Amino acid sequence: MWLLLAAASAACYGAADFCGGLAARRASVLSTIVASQLCGLALALVASPLVGPNQPRVPDLLWGAAAGLVGVVGLAVFYRALASTVIAIASPAAAVSGAAIPVLLGVLLGDRPSLWGWAGLAVALAAIAAFSLSGRGVHSGAASRRALLLGLLAGVGFAGFFVLIARSSPASGLWPLVVARVCSVTGLVVTSVLTRRPIRLEPGARLAACLAGLLDMGANILYIGASRVGLLALVVVVVSLYAAPTVLLARVVLRERLTAWRVAGLGLALCAVALMSLPGP
Repeated sequence: MWLLLAAASAACYGAADFCGGLAARRASVLSTIVASQLCGLALALVASPLVGPNQPRVPDLLWGAAAGLVGVVGLAVFYRALASTVIAIASPAAAVSGAAIPVLLGVLLGDRPSLWGWAGLAVALAAIAAFSLSGRGVHSGAASRRALLLGLLAGVGFAGFFVLIARSSPASGLWPLVVARVCSVTGLVVTSVLTRRPIRLEPGARLAACLAGLLDMGANILYIGASRVGLLALVVVVVSLYAAPTVLLARVVLRERLTAWRVAGLGLALCAVALMSLPGP
């Protein structure tokens, strides 16, 4: 069950990143994130009463608040990277650091995957690395380095979100996600006021930003479900394969070329999921 939830979460994250990147190229990063976060908050408010149990404790809500603040910083850096650098490098780079940190913490906290789980984890990390190499040699060195740096920094924020939101108890339902969104939106509005940067979304970016927010929250819901029934180290690695659907969408919608590294990454991603689906010895 956790594998299906994590794979579906990766698909939603990949589609959200693609939509968010399109919106951020037509409007400011701040406006894009605020719009997407508000749409995600609306979905979380609708879904939370329908998903039980709903008995959040104060620590659960605090974990959600911390996850929201850390995650929105990572998202802001990520959208900046998508809007101004090389997507083919920034997105996989974020996946690398976003997966590596939770995997390490998961193992330190006692996660013990099966033999097939370890094999799938290794192949999944190789797939993420392959995606990170897919844009090299096509773009200038300066552009590649900036995309890599911003992507890695964004991944640190994503890793913080993954780890912190997974600390909430199953009894809390989806309310930690609601609190996370409330905190992130509040922080963004305060930032807008302090920097005197108006929140204005161009008509051409509205649909993409809204879709990004809904898909991102859907991915969060699927992730929190997977993290509560599966090992954190494995769940985060599968979720971090979101670069695969992003690459496929770029191919279908934007007609971007599938390089040999991207094809290899897609193949490795499928192998990783297949290995993790095998029962332990």
